Amino acid sequence: MAGRGETVKEENAEAEAIITRIEHKSRKIESLLKQGRPVEALKTVLEGSPPKTRDERCKSANWILVHRALMAIKDVDALFSALDPEYYDILMKYLYRGLSTGDRPTCDQCLRIHEKLTEKAGMGCILRSLADTVNTV
Repeated sequence: MAGRGETVKEENAEAEAIITRIEHKSRKIESLLKQGRPVEALKTVLEGSPPKTRDERCKSANWILVHRALMAIKDVDALFSALDPEYYDILMKYLYRGLSTGDRPTCDQCLRIHEKLTEKAGMGCILRSLADTVNTV
């Protein structure tokens, strides 16, 4: 029993550390968005994205930043000329999270980006994002 209590404390401490990093990242994202650099903002928020955590607070906090950056992107082609392929799979996961919201503007933007991402990364990107149950967003 004592082992489980310590594990919960460690998980909570890890979640708090992730939330703190997301809060720091939030200020940088807001600054980039105010400068009219949404692609840089998205790249920044995807870097070190915490998909391996099971803590819903962490996932939600990071989703809010991803959503802000996604919604600010006007030129989807410019996004993919600047985004490294290593982020394609995690971006696809966030696109599906956005589609699950049911919010029309969010869904429309996610579908626009999804189309270009699929063209760029192929169908494998979709399959990897759907099949990966460990790294959830």
